[in-house]
Amino acid sequence: MAQKVLSFLRRISESDSGNRDAGTPSTSRDSVPVAQEALLCDLGYQNNDDLRDTIYDFLRTIRDPEKPQTLEDLNVVYEDGIFVQEPTANNVQVVRVEFNPTVPHCSLATLIGLCIRVKIERNIPHRLKLDIFIRKGAHTTEEEINKQINDKERIAAAMENPNLRELVEKCISEEQ
Repeated sequence: MAQKVLSFLRRISESDSGNRDAGTPSTSRDSVPVAQEALLCDLGYQNNDDLRDTIYDFLRTIRDPEKPQTLEDLNVVYEDGIFVQEPTANNVQVVRVEFNPTVPHCSLATLIGLCIRVKIERNIPHRLKLDIFIRKGAHTTEEEINKQINDKERIAAAMENPNLRELVEKCISEEQ
């Protein structure tokens, strides 16, 4: 609930600051097909940008496993790295999240990808087809890591490991 409020407040702030004309729909909304727009409305979002903002609001609070900063502070996650795509034939919304490890040899990139996946899956109340990728060229083993963080069986096995699960929980927990 708090995340939806953050997303809503951000939209109000943008319209108040003159970034958008209240009487003119945004260009991204104009490009959304009618069926997809209806699906997004059924899920509680106004448009693709609303869903993207909601997801970003969840991701921005994830803490780095080694540093005291959040992934947003370190520019590991960023709004332009979240892409809401056409829904599947079964009306499952498709979201692609791209992230940028801080260094090309980051040993915790897989853990960060796992945190991103778990945070979204726990906080978005409807089904998503979620694809998580390291930004192209940002890591020396990006293809291997991308395969790991998009494999349901590997994700399930990782979350069964108590030490790894504890690390993920620590990174994704909301500060009180």
